[in-house]
Amino acid sequence: MELRHLRYFIAVAEEGSLTHAAERRLHTAQPSLSRQIRDLELEVGVELMSRGARGIELTPAGRVFLDHARLALLQVEMAGEAARRVGKPEKSAFVIGFLTGHEVMWLPEALRVLREETPGVEITLSSQSSPELTGGLLRGKVDVAFLRREEQTPGLAFKCLIKEPLVAVLPTGHRLATHKTIRPQDLVGETYITPTKGAPALKAVIDRYAAKSGIVLKPEYEAENLLMAMSLVASTGGVTLLPLYTQHLLSPAVVIRPLQGEAPTIDLVMGYNKSNTSALLKRFLSRADELVARVLQKNLPTKI
Repeated sequence: MELRHLRYFIAVAEEGSLTHAAERRLHTAQPSLSRQIRDLELEVGVELMSRGARGIELTPAGRVFLDHARLALLQVEMAGEAARRVGKPEKSAFVIGFLTGHEVMWLPEALRVLREETPGVEITLSSQSSPELTGGLLRGKVDVAFLRREEQTPGLAFKCLIKEPLVAVLPTGHRLATHKTIRPQDLVGETYITPTKGAPALKAVIDRYAAKSGIVLKPEYEAENLLMAMSLVASTGGVTLLPLYTQHLLSPAVVIRPLQGEAPTIDLVMGYNKSNTSALLKRFLSRADELVARVLQKNLPTKI
């Protein structure tokens, strides 16, 4: 099995079409791509893809294989990045990443620490989803990130910063907006907006909360990001569940309300690559507890 087989398989799986994968991603002929996929299936010993009404669909074996194929390619890329880092002098720039929306709370103190440690350093900010930040850490493109803990992250280390409670996000004129707290049962039957698949940690917390509460949340819309979630809440009259930091980015059209009882929480962590030899990173990590204390002192307790 060669790396190109994995790349071809991933391209077809993500595009959902042999033709699109061949033309848009791989710049090769479709018959050649089809042969490569067949060769891969012969070597693995099971069918990985099938043609469905919507194009190419993964079999159950194919879905499992896709996760491992992505991880294998990522590890190969990580090996190359690690070798290049060793062979080059330490860079003078420092890249710090944030789960979109968390800059409001964490960026001012993070910048203060970095500038105190190395006044002349060039600081680059990266605002992305947690999976994207995780990829940046693994590839050595990001030095440290404030994000959710993702699965299958060999070589990364995480430090838990805070546990954020989830809150209900409602349109300002919604009938539930008059309630001081929202019961899980209040959400049943409402138009529910689910976080995107790009936020697997948040989706998992919400799914566990719904199962524990004995309710079913049937998503009618999927929000790609925080701002879209609030926009969909306002425009559809629906509801969603988001971490408390949402309060820093509220539009006038929506409000947040705490969940009644023991609210589910989601961890915000500081992540970094264990192989990153940056001296500034080490000094920044050594002041993480100080950073957290100062941020919480400024922002908590917060009343909803």
